Amino acid sequence: MGGMNDWPTGRMEEVEPLVRRLLAPNPSPFTFTGTQTYVVGRGAVAVIDPGPEDEAHLAALLSALGEERVAAILCTHTHRDHSPGSRALKAATGAPIVGCAPLAIDDHGPRADAAFDFDYAPDRVLGDGETVEGPGWTLEAVATPGHTSNHLCFGLRETGVLFTGDHVMGWSTTVVSPPDGDMAAYMSSLDKLRLREDRIYYPAHGPAVEKPQQLIRGIMGHRKQRERQILRHLEQGVGDIGAMVGQMYKGLDPRLHVAAGRSVLAHLLDLEGRGVVARDGEAWRLAA
Repeated sequence: MGGMNDWPTGRMEEVEPLVRRLLAPNPSPFTFTGTQTYVVGRGAVAVIDPGPEDEAHLAALLSALGEERVAAILCTHTHRDHSPGSRALKAATGAPIVGCAPLAIDDHGPRADAAFDFDYAPDRVLGDGETVEGPGWTLEAVATPGHTSNHLCFGLRETGVLFTGDHVMGWSTTVVSPPDGDMAAYMSSLDKLRLREDRIYYPAHGPAVEKPQQLIRGIMGHRKQRERQILRHLEQGVGDIGAMVGQMYKGLDPRLHVAAGRSVLAHLLDLEGRGVVARDGEAWRLAA
C-alpha cells in the first residue's frame, strides 16, 4: 500500500489520459487516506465525488483545473465524506449536480465522518444506464444499492473505467449498515458488476483495482464466509451480535467494532428475510 506520503493531499495526479485524481484531507479508519475526487476529461470536465465540505480541497481542485470548465458534478452517494463539497463547487463553477438521488434517512450508524448529507440537492438524478457526456467522455450511471440505497457507480464508456465510490474498494471491505445499508442488495449489486467487463476500478478510497473480476469474486466469497460464521455461532447458541463480533473480528481496530456489528446485523437481516434465522428481542437464533 505504501506510506501516507504516497497519498499527497492537494495535488492533482493524472492516473490515465482521461482521469485525474485529487485526495481530500480527511483520512480516518473509515476513509483510509481520505476521499478521492476524480476529474474526467479535458477542457470541459466531470468531477466525481467532490468530497467533504473543505475549503482547502475546493481551492486545490479549482486551482488545478485553471481555465477548464466543470460541465457536471457527479456524486456516487450522499455520505458526508462524498457529496457536501458539491454545493461549494456548484457555487464556484455554475455546474449542475447530477448522479445519485437524495436520501433522507435518520441513520445513527457507526460512522460519524460519514453520516448522511441531508442538504444534497441534485439538479438531475441519474437512473441506471443514464449518461452524462462531454467532449471525449461518456459517463454511465450503474445503480449499485447496498452500501447505501442510492449508491451509483459511474462507467467511463470510452476506456472501460468504473468509478466505484464505496461499493467496491481494494483496501477494505465495504460497511453495510442497516437500516439503509442492505446486504441482499449489496450482494446483488456485486453480482451485477461481476457480469460487466470493466478494465479497472477507481474507488473513492484507496488504490485502483486492476483485477476487478478477481476482487469481486473474493468479496462475494468473503461475505458468504461471514454468513457461514454467523450460522455456526447461532448453531452454538451465540445469538448476541456483540459476542459474534468479538469472536469473528479478532484483531480488528476497536474503533471499527461498531461498524463490524452493523455488517453482522445486515447479514442477519438478509438471513431473516430468507427465512433462515429469527429473533427474540435482541437475541438471534436459527429459524425453527
